[in-house]
Amino acid sequence: MGVDDLRRQWRQWREDILAPGLAAGGRRRPAFRTDSDLEIHDLYSPLELPDGHYLKRVGFPGAFPFTRGIYPTMYRGRLWTMRQYAGYASAEASNARYRYLIERGQTGLSVAFDLPTQLGYDPDHALALGEVGRVGVSVASLADMEALLAGIPLDRVSTSMTINATAPLLLAMVVAAARRRGVAAADLRGTTQNDILKEYVARGTYIFPPRPSLRLVTDVLEFATRHVPGWHPISVSGYHIREAGATAPQEIAFTLCNAIAYAEAAMARGLDPDSFLPRLSFFFAAQNHVLEEAAKFRAARRLWARITRERLGARHDASRMLRFHTQTAGVTLTAQQPLNNVVRVTLQALAAVLGGTQSLHTNAYDEALGLPTEASAGLALRTQQILAHESGVADAVDPLAGSYLVESLTDRLEEEALAVMEQVDAMGGALPAVESGWLAARIAASAYRHQQAVETGERLVVGVNAFRDLSADAVEVQRIDTDLEPRRRADMERLRAGRDGPGVQAALERLRAAALGADNVMPAVLEAVETYATVGEICAVLRSALGEHRPPDHG
Repeated sequence: MGVDDLRRQWRQWREDILAPGLAAGGRRRPAFRTDSDLEIHDLYSPLELPDGHYLKRVGFPGAFPFTRGIYPTMYRGRLWTMRQYAGYASAEASNARYRYLIERGQTGLSVAFDLPTQLGYDPDHALALGEVGRVGVSVASLADMEALLAGIPLDRVSTSMTINATAPLLLAMVVAAARRRGVAAADLRGTTQNDILKEYVARGTYIFPPRPSLRLVTDVLEFATRHVPGWHPISVSGYHIREAGATAPQEIAFTLCNAIAYAEAAMARGLDPDSFLPRLSFFFAAQNHVLEEAAKFRAARRLWARITRERLGARHDASRMLRFHTQTAGVTLTAQQPLNNVVRVTLQALAAVLGGTQSLHTNAYDEALGLPTEASAGLALRTQQILAHESGVADAVDPLAGSYLVESLTDRLEEEALAVMEQVDAMGGALPAVESGWLAARIAASAYRHQQAVETGERLVVGVNAFRDLSADAVEVQRIDTDLEPRRRADMERLRAGRDGPGVQAALERLRAAALGADNVMPAVLEAVETYATVGEICAVLRSALGEHRPPDHG
């Protein structure tokens, strides 16, 4: 059948069959839209795809432009890495949780740090009061990192750390802890998020101004490329951008714009793109609209392949592959009827797998109420294992390829993302877009539209604005030991009393000189860490040398 015949029969179907069906009440609502407000039409057919579309835009798995996945066999050869984002209270308590998850089949660590660690304060600092160990593990020195990783085979288990402003310190601690156990830096595998630009628009755990922060990101990238080749020095994070309210096209666009900024900074440092792009990774959210999310991952992969080849000059396919970790969407978890979150997480994890993720974290159902309990974290891991071993979705490479709807959504998401990226480029790139507040304003506008739709009932959220059942709200909640903060203050006193004080101060002065100069600060950070200088002490030196960011007053 030719295209003209298909188009004629499609029009006839609309007139003879669809129209009477609609007239008889065959549509639940006036329009159907994705979470990003892209309209879903009544029917998709080969008419959505132009001639030559398959070879040019879809292709084959493991081959440019990688729409169908970065490996030729995908999960038929090896399943995604199953991570559970975990960290709370003390290093010893978090270590026990990691061992529990590894014993149950987890294949990689994903470490959450508390706010004092993320913001560069020791647990005995006045600004740490009430926050120590609350949203992640408290790590203030190499001693804590050694306790956190005790008994973990660092040369076999990859360690992902969600850390940004203090990423140079935490990577240095992992390297130093491994050295003390006889594991070479070259044998380490893992990731530091180290994506500071999104902090100014999505999360807020920044310390230094954007430009000095970009320098530190580049220092980590350069150090890891030269000395820790198995490490992913940056995980460019669309996750937090999406959690802050961005649409799927904005998540793609802003994430890739930030990645371009990091890559261009590294190239300005003299690094060949093919030396570091294979170690660049990404971090995306998976939300509820399964087909849009799966298409989003496919579109991002194809777009990055072209950017690396045409804009960044990557010569090798290994540099053009978008490798990404996915986390199910924390923002969709509800405190009302929290057990419903098991279903949401399962659908989101399915979208990530259908989209070809390399690594996955599934949220626990109780995370809208507190940190996961051991039982809820275990169930979240079992969700991944059931998807992997019982659902059949991992048995074929890119099983949604060829779906007229999915291919159309993939194309539309790529086009929308490109349009946003052109706006960022017109401003001079991601850094000026962040500094001007433009990027944050776009995300805030999208978040406002979403919330309005929920409040008006245009968007239904089961258990929140529809199908309410207050009797289904009660679940057990994780409680953090209230004695933790005094214990951590005592830990700091013992640490400072037992170390070589003059050696610490000398190392900190060398760090100050490096920060005030133009050299890579990582060797000096590593030296300071090995003297057991604390996160707070190291960051105080960097604050004095690099300055501290104050958000602009738009009032």
